[in-house]
Amino acid sequence: MKIVVCVKQIPDTTDIKWTENHTINREGVESVLNPLDFYALETALQLKDKLRDVEISVVTMGPLQAEFILKRAIAMGCDRGLLLSDRKFAGADTFATAKTLAKVITEKIPDFDMVLCGQFAADGDTAQTGPSLAKQLGVSLLTYVKAVDFQDSKFSATRETETNIEKYEVLTPVVLCITQGDYEPRRPLIDGFIRAKNTNIERLSCSDIKMCDDEVGLKGSPTYVSRAFTPNIEHAGEICINEDTEDTVRKLVSKIKEYV
Repeated sequence: MKIVVCVKQIPDTTDIKWTENHTINREGVESVLNPLDFYALETALQLKDKLRDVEISVVTMGPLQAEFILKRAIAMGCDRGLLLSDRKFAGADTFATAKTLAKVITEKIPDFDMVLCGQFAADGDTAQTGPSLAKQLGVSLLTYVKAVDFQDSKFSATRETETNIEKYEVLTPVVLCITQGDYEPRRPLIDGFIRAKNTNIERLSCSDIKMCDDEVGLKGSPTYVSRAFTPNIEHAGEICINEDTEDTVRKLVSKIKEYV
């Protein structure tokens, strides 16, 4: 069985800076693995623990510094890392990102069974890349998955919505968008770090996956961001202390009217 996990590095800072094209400037900013991608990795590794005959390939798109998150995934127990790194990929929206990821999967892992990704990335929170990826690959999709299991030769997925916990039988190939599960993702052990150090990450450019310049990055993105900014959030408040209940109510009503 072949599982692909798509992961993303996000800026580890609240001081976000923007480029002239209104995309996040990632140059010189320390990055971390997107939190929900840890759960996608753990879901894949749990299936590997149970089925044994599983190969997990981890794919990410970004600058060369993104290699460290692939090394982390290999240290956790994954088998292969593929890094899409080319300046032509810069500025990609969710559509162009999904198209690029779909291309590398069909070129390098055409016989995949499952593609797992975090439900959304903490730096964008659009939750569009996973569904778009399923469309590009032409396979089924299930979102908000918190657990995947294999019993009686069948895969099942537990899906959590705002009102229900749902269980589905899963037929492969499929894209699953993973949300936070009722477990903690594992931490790498020493032998995992040693294996990761000795594992070569496959670096792929736009030409390596046979894509045209106008299909990727900013040129291949139909979304236009007219303005991007960090909102100013004020948490100031006022405490009313008065032993007389009627006076306190009058003050509260007066304050409420100021905002109505």
